[in-house]
Amino acid sequence: MTERDASHRRRRRSRRLGRRRVRRILLVGLVVVSVLLTAGGWVTFRGWQARSHLVNAAGLAKELSVRVLDGDVARAQRTLSALQEQAAAARGATGDPVWWLGQRTPYAGDDLTVVRQISVAVDDLARLAFPTLLRVDLASLVPKQGRLDVNRLREVSAEVSRADQAVRRSSERLRAVPVGGLVAQVRNAVTALRTELDQLGDLTSAADRGARLLPPLLGADGPRSFLLVSQNPAELRATGGMFGAYAVLRADDGRIRLAGQGAASQLSLVDPPLKVAPEVRRLWSDLPGMYPADVNLSPDFPTAAALYREMVRRRTGTTVDGVLAVDPVVLSYLLGVIGPVSVPDGPALVGGTVVRTLLSDSYRDRDPEAQDTFFARAVTGVFDAMFTKTVDARALLTVIRRSIQERRLLFWSVRSEEQRAVVGTRLAGQLPEQDTVPTVGVFLNDGSGAKLGYYLRFSANLTVGACQPDGRRELRLRVTVHSTAPRSGLTESVTGLALSGDKYTARTFVSVHTPSGGAVLSGRLDGRATAMGGGTDGRRQVAVANVEVGPGQTRTLDVTLLTGQNGAGTADLVLTPTVTPWTTQIVTAPRCEQ
Repeated sequence: MTERDASHRRRRRSRRLGRRRVRRILLVGLVVVSVLLTAGGWVTFRGWQARSHLVNAAGLAKELSVRVLDGDVARAQRTLSALQEQAAAARGATGDPVWWLGQRTPYAGDDLTVVRQISVAVDDLARLAFPTLLRVDLASLVPKQGRLDVNRLREVSAEVSRADQAVRRSSERLRAVPVGGLVAQVRNAVTALRTELDQLGDLTSAADRGARLLPPLLGADGPRSFLLVSQNPAELRATGGMFGAYAVLRADDGRIRLAGQGAASQLSLVDPPLKVAPEVRRLWSDLPGMYPADVNLSPDFPTAAALYREMVRRRTGTTVDGVLAVDPVVLSYLLGVIGPVSVPDGPALVGGTVVRTLLSDSYRDRDPEAQDTFFARAVTGVFDAMFTKTVDARALLTVIRRSIQERRLLFWSVRSEEQRAVVGTRLAGQLPEQDTVPTVGVFLNDGSGAKLGYYLRFSANLTVGACQPDGRRELRLRVTVHSTAPRSGLTESVTGLALSGDKYTARTFVSVHTPSGGAVLSGRLDGRATAMGGGTDGRRQVAVANVEVGPGQTRTLDVTLLTGQNGAGTADLVLTPTVTPWTTQIVTAPRCEQ
C-alpha cells in the first residue's frame, strides 16, 4: 500500500469517528434536553399541585384560627383534619428530588424555595400548633362561681405555653418568607393567614402569661393583696389618667374579696416628698412624690405604682403586693362580655354607655365625694361580676388582650420574679430601654386642674425622613389636639381650677420622648416656633409643650426628631390612652442601607 493510500484511509477513519462523536453529543444533548424538559414539566405539574394545596391550606388555617377564637371546638376539629390533609399534600408536592434540583436553578430557583418554605410552615402549623391549641381548655383560665381553680390552672400552664410557642414559631416562619414574587392567589392567601395568626398569637400569648402569673397572684401559695386603681382619663396623666378611686383586694386560693376602698383625694400630702428619680424631678419637680394625683406625671408605670402604694401605706397602714390599673374604657370592654352590672345608689353599668356614665354624667349629678364612692363601687362591681358570672373564656381573654394592647390595663408587682414576667410587655407600662425600631413616646398631662380630657380628641402622624451621615434618621411628628367641649353648661367638678385662664379651655402638657439615643431638633405650634421644656428619660430626650385648646378649636404641634444610630425605615408610637382612641399614621421609608 502506498503512502498515499494509507493517508486516505486514515482520513476516512477520522471522518467516521468524528461523525460518531457528533452523533453521541447530539444523542446526549437530546437526552439532557428531554430530561430537563421532563423535569421542568414535572416541576410545573408539582407546582400547580402545590399552589392548589397551599391556597386550600391557607384558607383552612385562617378558618381554623377563627374557629379557635370563637370557641367552636367541634367544627375546629373537622377543619383541622382537612387542613392537615391539604398541608401534607403541599409539603409532599414540594419535597421530591426534582423540586430540590429545581430550587438550585437560576431564575426559578428562588420562587421554588419560597413555595417550599411556605409549604413547610403551613404543614408545621397544621401538625404542631393547632392540635396543641385545641387540647387547651381555655375555660380553665377564667373564674367559675367566684373562684379560679389555681391548681387546674397550673396543670394546663405547660400546655398553654406549648400552644403559644407553636403558634408563634409558625407565625414567625410565615412572616420571614418573601411573598412579593408569588402569584396573587397564593400571596393573598398567605397574607390573610399571617394576619389571622397575629391575632391568634396575641390571644395565646395573653393566655400563656395569665396561666403562669395568675396562680401565685391569686393566692395559690398563700394570701396576697393588691391595689386596684382606676385611672381617670378625664384628667389626663401620662399613663392614662389621674389615679382616682382605688380598692384593696385580697386573694386566697383563687378567691378574691374586697378588703377596703378609697380615693386619691383622701390620701394626705406627703411632706417631705417621697424620693423620685433625678430625671423625673428635673421634669416635674417634687410633684410625683408629694401628691397622689401626680404620681404618674411620668409615663413609667412601675414608678407611679410604687409611689402610690407607699402613699396608701402611709395613710391607711395597708401594705400590698402590687398595683393593677384600669380605666373606664377597660370596664366597657369587660361589660361587653359579662353583661350589665348593678351598682348601689347608681345606674346600671352597661358596656356601651359606662364611659359616659363615669366621666360625664357622674360629674353632672354627684358631688366630689359621691363621685369617688361611685367610681370605686363601679370598678369593684365589674370585677366582682367577672368572678361570679358565667363568662365566655375566649371573649374575656380577647378583651383583656385588647386592653393590654391599648395600654389601658397595667400591672406592677413588688416581687421581682413576677415583675420580670411582665417587663417588656405592654402590661408593664414602660417604654423599652433599647429600641428594636425607633420608638417615639407622646404622653399627655392635664395642666388645667380640670376634667376636660373627656372632650379632647388626639391624632399623631409620624413620618420617617432623611438618613443622616452619622447613621441617624430624621423623624417628623405631628400631634393634633381638638376640643369637643361645649362653651357653657359644665359643672364646677369638670371646669375645676381653670388654670388655663378660661373654664372651657383645656391646657395639656404634651411630652415627646425621642427614640433611644435620639434628639429633639425643633418644635412648632400652629406653624410658629414654640418654647419647649426639656429633660431626659434614660437614653431618650424629652420635650414638653403647652397646648391650650378651646371649644371647637384644633391645635397642631410639629416636632422634628432624630433617631439613634438606627437606619430602620419604620418607627413606632407609644401614646397615652385617652377616652377615644388616637388617630395615628406612620409613614415609612426604605432602610438607609437601601
